[in-house]
Amino acid sequence: MKKEVKKGILLVTILGTMISYASSYSIESKAEIKRTILSINSVKQGQQLIIKNNSGVVLYKELIEQSGAYNKGFDLTALPNGDYYFELEKDLEIQIIPFKVRLNNVEFLKDKEVKFFKPIVRFKDNKILLSRLSLDHKPLEVKIYYEEFGSSSSYDLIHSEKFEGVEIIERVYALDKTKKGAYKVVVKTQGREFTENMTI
Repeated sequence: MKKEVKKGILLVTILGTMISYASSYSIESKAEIKRTILSINSVKQGQQLIIKNNSGVVLYKELIEQSGAYNKGFDLTALPNGDYYFELEKDLEIQIIPFKVRLNNVEFLKDKEVKFFKPIVRFKDNKILLSRLSLDHKPLEVKIYYEEFGSSSSYDLIHSEKFEGVEIIERVYALDKTKKGAYKVVVKTQGREFTENMTI
């Protein structure tokens, strides 16, 4: 029963956050000046807007400086023919807005837009707390590394775990209090890698 209450609290917290961070956007093409205006209704200071090509190479990166509405013009027609995407990285979520460029024409692929929650890794005392909500049950892999203080060697893998077909992941990893040193948690999901570091 206690576990179900915790899951319920996590789900309500994440869904509440999702609603508060929900951002609708619009795209307006101005053919006469070859600009595409990207308008996002709600952004927060510190979020990142990135343009990547289909290989994941970053072509443009901007740190959002002001919370509120975001409007900016981009000349996407200058890009070579290919597939690209805008990526808005928020605190808990990543929104991907794909588009393609063909013969100086830009087409946004609204039906291929993706939003997903980032995994959350927190440290408390000698514990690592991992949580993630994936409404489409995407796989997730977590690896925990340890490096002893004063050691000349690099990090050693001390734990590895894979999750598949799971909507809500909640894990607590207890670390040995006697093993003082640096810990690194690497979480991979949806083609992304998230890394957090701690020392005890």
